[in-house]
Amino acid sequence: MENIFEIWPHLIFIICLIFPIFHMIHSLFILRKNPYYLKTELKLSEKPLSILVPCYNEESIIETTILGIEGLNYKNYEYILINDGSTDHSFEIMEEMLDLEIQKMRPNNCDLEFAPIKGIYRSKKNPRIVVIDKFNGGKADSLNAGITYASNDLVITLDADSILDEKALCVINRAFEDTNLIAAGGTVHVLQGRKLKNGSLKPTLKVKPIVKFQIAEYLRGFYIYKASLAKADALSIISGAFGIFKRDVLIKVGGYRKTIGEDIDITLKVQHYKNKKNDLKVAYIPEAICYTEVPETWKGLYDQRIRWQKAFIDCTVLYLREFLLSVFKSPLSFFFMVDALFVGIFCSFLTVLGFLSILLFSGNPSVIFLFAIITGLSNLLYNFVAIVISYYYQNSFSYKEFLNLLVVIIFDIFIFRFFTLFCTLNGTVQYFINKEGWNKVARTGRQYHIEQEG
Repeated sequence: MENIFEIWPHLIFIICLIFPIFHMIHSLFILRKNPYYLKTELKLSEKPLSILVPCYNEESIIETTILGIEGLNYKNYEYILINDGSTDHSFEIMEEMLDLEIQKMRPNNCDLEFAPIKGIYRSKKNPRIVVIDKFNGGKADSLNAGITYASNDLVITLDADSILDEKALCVINRAFEDTNLIAAGGTVHVLQGRKLKNGSLKPTLKVKPIVKFQIAEYLRGFYIYKASLAKADALSIISGAFGIFKRDVLIKVGGYRKTIGEDIDITLKVQHYKNKKNDLKVAYIPEAICYTEVPETWKGLYDQRIRWQKAFIDCTVLYLREFLLSVFKSPLSFFFMVDALFVGIFCSFLTVLGFLSILLFSGNPSVIFLFAIITGLSNLLYNFVAIVISYYYQNSFSYKEFLNLLVVIIFDIFIFRFFTLFCTLNGTVQYFINKEGWNKVARTGRQYHIEQEG
């Protein structure tokens, strides 16, 4: 029995190293090829786009959201703000900034359900902007309303605290020249980690330590993990902060489900739809970028990560049977079940138990020290690869900030990783206790549009 307790922690440790190494190598291979949407020099006509932004109590960020629209280097779009029964002054700010007038709009042909509409308005200052004022129903409910009233075949979903990069829509326009592409996710950067310089948002690390951790985390999460999964045809989450979908596909899969993880759920529904058809694609477009606000307090970050973890478990429970039946047939099912569920969650519990078993049964704490060294070095390499890839996509830091980022990465390994591990374990347990309840993360109230690089 003692031999079992001595061996299995080593096996779990090896398994936990395999997938990160795979994702690092896989993501680097992507850099060898220029994507099809960047090869052509032809000037394409602008496809009509509908941008949907659910808003609930966003008075501290909505001004930045609206001002961010002005920076879009694109003309053929409609921007739909969905006020989901806000109890603050969100709608009043929209009225003042946009000079709204009542608009008669008929819903397009679909039967998605959502809370009743109070009124629909169009901006006199920018007729491309529409505001749907509705009773509260939640984010998924608001997105269903936006899909119903959207005029265009391509739908972009954004959070209210997300700002599109000036080139994002042009990149999306090119990418969706591929008629088989039905959904895609872009790259999300931390908004606080940007400063306005010469009219463009540039990277900066002049932020709180908690934000620095998240800047490094987002680089890893998008440029390595999402890129690798997308290349393997296994992308299971198109971020709710920035996603692109064909409207007819969203309608065919029944729209958004009211859940704590509507972004995971809709991605899985679209993926399952894709797998039943021939030649359809779900992709990651790294050159399409948006910037989103992240929590600046540990309490806010904890609430966010608990919600994310509950959302993952909720979709695991809902789609478990489908995943089990196709785990060795579908890349999506394999990476979801083996990489995300087994390695990401189950092994997190086993790792804690494994370290305890080594201390209690092997009597050799030096093994833990060896594991810690190997884990630390692999994490350093993982972060370094993410930074290299980010430079490839013009996300470059100054030499001084690069050194600062290295310090952040070291503290990330010894502090932030333990925090995220705790959230993974706690969020998993909490789902089975109270899977419904979660609090909205507070906005910072910062005025990003007037901040300049110092």
